[in-house]
Amino acid sequence: MEDKVYLTAEGFEKIKNELDELKNKKRPNVVERLSLARIQGDLSENNEYASAKEELAFMDGRIEEIEDVLQRVSVVDEKTRSRDCVALGCKVTVQSNEVEGIYHIVGEWEADPAQKKVSHSSPLGQALLGKKVGEEAAFEAPAGKILYKITRIE
Repeated sequence: MEDKVYLTAEGFEKIKNELDELKNKKRPNVVERLSLARIQGDLSENNEYASAKEELAFMDGRIEEIEDVLQRVSVVDEKTRSRDCVALGCKVTVQSNEVEGIYHIVGEWEADPAQKKVSHSSPLGQALLGKKVGEEAAFEAPAGKILYKITRIE
């Protein structure tokens, strides 16, 4: 069995909702499209049939992927964990060169740098894990070595 997949409660709900949407809404629509396209005749020159078939294959792959993740998931309980040090599920306020930033430490499946959701296995996530308020975390970024001072953990 592969490694556990860590998700926050919010991430767990999001992925369950995606699976429900795919299985109960989107997939039946694509199956209907495929069925209608099949009725149109010569499948070798039927673009709608080829498109629907490709979309169905992609969707089935995504459903399988999500079901696999849900079998290996470990939901991080953000309410009961300690706020003493940086851990999966917490929000960390850091400061570097008088600039402050807040990062949410999440599992790989939830990581979204644009939303400041950082994977616990990323260089930044690994540098922050286990640190306490007042400590510094250094990590290598594409721009070079960056040093963050932890100012708050939520």
